[in-house]
Amino acid sequence: MSREAALSVGSARVCVVDELVERVDGRDRALGVVSRREAVREGWLHRVAVTVCRDDLGRILVHRRSERVSRFPGLYEVVVGGAVQAGETYEQAAARELAEELGIRALPHLLFTFVNRSGLSPHWLGVHEAVAPNAVVSDPDEVAWHGWLTEPELGSALLEWRFTPDSHEAFSRYLAFRSAQS
Repeated sequence: MSREAALSVGSARVCVVDELVERVDGRDRALGVVSRREAVREGWLHRVAVTVCRDDLGRILVHRRSERVSRFPGLYEVVVGGAVQAGETYEQAAARELAEELGIRALPHLLFTFVNRSGLSPHWLGVHEAVAPNAVVSDPDEVAWHGWLTEPELGSALLEWRFTPDSHEAFSRYLAFRSAQS
């Protein structure tokens, strides 16, 4: 959220200055720079980068979004990420989001991209993977809780907890991608 200034209103955060993103076409080619708010409002494709974080034991990082965030407050996520800002690559955005939200310094590896129609608006979603240290220092404005789950534990959690739409779609495709690679 480095390009956004936030103002607290009650328990929600409101964007005062919106981040700039590239509006893209169905082939992920840049058409121009717009505000993310405008892209979401108009349903324009733009880019979002997310990362599935694993630890050395293969567990997956899951977190619950703060109640103060404007998008999906209090919901759980399997992925960490956000909008790809104008001029950034998917990898740069994924690394920036890991550092901002969880204090993780890692080099996420882009696995695949796809047009994701779940969530607030359609967007190209770049799904990454990174091995992350167990020592996570989350931003309390973004993350209310985090923990490491095994794949079976996560499978149960996905059925019982309220996750963001992106989490379900990205994680099912991530598992299919990993299965196809092995």
